[in-house]
Amino acid sequence: MFDVFSLAGRTALVTGGSRGIGRMIAAGFLAQGAKVYICARKAAQCIETAKELSANGGVCIPLPIDIATVDGARELADRIAAEAGGRLDILVNNAGAAWGAEFTEFPEHGWDKVMNLNLKSPFFLTQALHGALRAAATPERPAKVINIASIDGIALNPMETYSYHASKAALIYLTRRMAAKLIADNIVVSAIAPGAFASDMNRAARDQGEWIAQHIPSRRIGTPEDMAAAAVYLAARSGDYVVGSTLVVDGGLAYANLPEVSASGRMPPK
Repeated sequence: MFDVFSLAGRTALVTGGSRGIGRMIAAGFLAQGAKVYICARKAAQCIETAKELSANGGVCIPLPIDIATVDGARELADRIAAEAGGRLDILVNNAGAAWGAEFTEFPEHGWDKVMNLNLKSPFFLTQALHGALRAAATPERPAKVINIASIDGIALNPMETYSYHASKAALIYLTRRMAAKLIADNIVVSAIAPGAFASDMNRAARDQGEWIAQHIPSRRIGTPEDMAAAAVYLAARSGDYVVGSTLVVDGGLAYANLPEVSASGRMPPK
């Protein structure tokens, strides 16, 4: 039964993999035997993270590409096709952005930046990698697409993060739609909705973890092991029959009915 969590012999791509949740997932995949490509917009950070993760064992390869545009997504797909022999077992659509501003002042460029990266990019990157995923997939070992949503797409966020909230709710539904289509190609699509995990993006959990923990039923914020385990479960044999579902990993926060706290504890940048 322990083999159901193995990723030995599989190749994965994690977008936004140089830090935060993406790095947690990449580290988990490497620990289970996968070869991992990480993508990030900032080249130096992407390269350094790949070096650090490889030092712990396994093969982690940096691909510093900005996937905020369709052209960027296609460029990344071309690189994967060239470097991974046209086959990809696991795609994690994790790259994302947040924006906060008052309703009357919320700018169009803030809306577009978040919607493009959080919703548009996962769709068009998966589309561009469809051939590579299909080439790697079999009925006995399907390929996997894991979209990283947020509990802010499930529970009301009292902060004024309009485009973030909308993008993550839409991504959860997009996951279902893509899953219904791609399962015919032996590609299993699912999602993870994280709660409070310390990262540069989730500064509240990073800088005020003890305070955030007081508002979480589990009385703690998430750890890298929590996120890695959830992603490994979906990516490995253990998740082969989990089609279109969103796995909530938040210690119970989304359902705690605590309106004074952002569902994710996030303090988004403007």
